[in-house]
Amino acid sequence: MYRRLIAPGALAVSLLLAIPASAADFHPGAAGIGDPYYPTYGNGGYDVSHYDLRLKYQPKTDLLEGTATILATSTQDLSRLDLDFGLTASEVRVNGKKAAFAKSGVQELEVTPAAGLPKGVPFTVVVKYAGKPSEVKLWGFTSWQRTPDGGVAANEPEAAAWWFPSNDHPRDKATYDVSVSVPDGTQAISNGTLQSQSSKLGWTRFNWRSSKPQATYLATLAVGKFDITTDTTADGLPVVNAYSKDLGANEGAAKASVERTTEVAEWLETVFGKYPFEALGGYVPNVPSSFALETQTRPFYSPKQFAGGSNVSVVVHELAHQWYGDSVSVDNWKDIWINEGFARYSQWLWSEKEGEGTAQELADYVYAQHPADDAFWQVAPGDPGAENQFDAAVYDRGAVAIQALRNAVGEKKFFKILKGWPSVHAYGNARVSDFVQYAEKVSGKPLAGLFDTWLYQPVKPSASALGAVSAPKRPKSWTKIAATNGVHAER
Repeated sequence: MYRRLIAPGALAVSLLLAIPASAADFHPGAAGIGDPYYPTYGNGGYDVSHYDLRLKYQPKTDLLEGTATILATSTQDLSRLDLDFGLTASEVRVNGKKAAFAKSGVQELEVTPAAGLPKGVPFTVVVKYAGKPSEVKLWGFTSWQRTPDGGVAANEPEAAAWWFPSNDHPRDKATYDVSVSVPDGTQAISNGTLQSQSSKLGWTRFNWRSSKPQATYLATLAVGKFDITTDTTADGLPVVNAYSKDLGANEGAAKASVERTTEVAEWLETVFGKYPFEALGGYVPNVPSSFALETQTRPFYSPKQFAGGSNVSVVVHELAHQWYGDSVSVDNWKDIWINEGFARYSQWLWSEKEGEGTAQELADYVYAQHPADDAFWQVAPGDPGAENQFDAAVYDRGAVAIQALRNAVGEKKFFKILKGWPSVHAYGNARVSDFVQYAEKVSGKPLAGLFDTWLYQPVKPSASALGAVSAPKRPKSWTKIAATNGVHAER
């Protein structure tokens, strides 16, 4: 027999590698992911790959009962991890074993497993819980809206904590299975595709699946009684639109708008490239709010969005987010311009296509509406601050910046940038600085100064920087576009 000799030094190294980390080497994950606007949002120490949510909801009482199974991988040696959650947990297990848990801060659920979780190892967390979401106040409010026949979870930047435990920040995307049991005659709407539906003992269970990475705030749930329309796109994607049965006078306008979802998405593909997800649609529940939200694959629209009649422009806005905001998400919330500037600009491009005013005419009109001393120019769309995250300047000044880019690089390179960006960063996260670098790479031009002027400087740029005309006429599309100015105002 041949036996290889091992040098003493090598033996010592191998023995060290074989010794597991001691308890002293394990540390709690951070109680925040590191976002400067929202220091406690999200968590450190792990990365989620999948959420499996098995829920039961009683509309009459607003009682939500759930079991969340979270598949994750540790990114450090973890002694404890936090989840963002507002309802009441009754039991938590990590890798099948009971774990200690406690609430802290506003929304932290601290979970201490029976044994430390070594870095780089997959693990599971199972949380059993219950509560009435509309009664849970985090930061002084609830993101759960009651309706006459159910409830809705939709908000930005925070919504998940009212209905499932999570690592609540766009930087940690995951896939989802959402299974919801509701009383017969009631429906449950969520993201992605409906996998199955079954009834038993007076309850109907709906099983939804999101197979592409999805940020937590883009996960949605709506329970109620809906009129549902279904279709299939030319590419074979399922289209599901849902409307509360009690929308009243807004019903016709809502349907006349949202039923054009497929048409709008097909047009957006010519601008931004292939639609990035597995399903399409929208829903209009009977909620008192007035905002809309780009919940992934199935945007949420408040009925008040259609109080003035049909408005396809808001559908364009929310569907544009499927590329800019959903597939390519913010790295931190200060990068919100990547979402809202481009969604607003898509409305301008739709206006251009419809012959109701070019993007340049809309940019000229926005520029003329705000004198130099207007606070509008004090907000920096590239880093507006948490208090101004959804300020009009992020949308309108942000869109003017995109028109300035178009003028600077020319039509061919501009539309190459618009289509290439969602492809390069598909299903990931990005910063404003990443977009600037990408635009420079594609155009071959130095653009840092242009973006600094339009996105960061607290002054009104000169008209020559835009090529703006004096005293521009109001474009025909302006009324419909302006009607969406409060699209994210109530969050």
